Amino acid sequence: MAHNASSLKRARKNVKNRTQNRAWKSLTRTAIKRMESAVKNKDPKAGEVLKSCVSSIDKAVSAGALHRNTVARRKARLYRIFSHKS
Repeated sequence: MAHNASSLKRARKNVKNRTQNRAWKSLTRTAIKRMESAVKNKDPKAGEVLKSCVSSIDKAVSAGALHRNTVARRKARLYRIFSHKS
């Protein structure tokens, strides 16, 4: 347990940041699954779904929830799936 004021504040901030990061990561996972299912089902709006997916992933990077290289890898995979399946 934290004892001094700065470590108590840090503990509070860690809880807040952890919940926000988990929300961003969940949002990106959901977007990726939505995009993969759109491509799998040959949805004509798969391009729009891809665009919104990439946008949400980029927002997660700007929020600091994901590393930019991780996101670059995931986006490359999404674009590859989209180009091969559609």
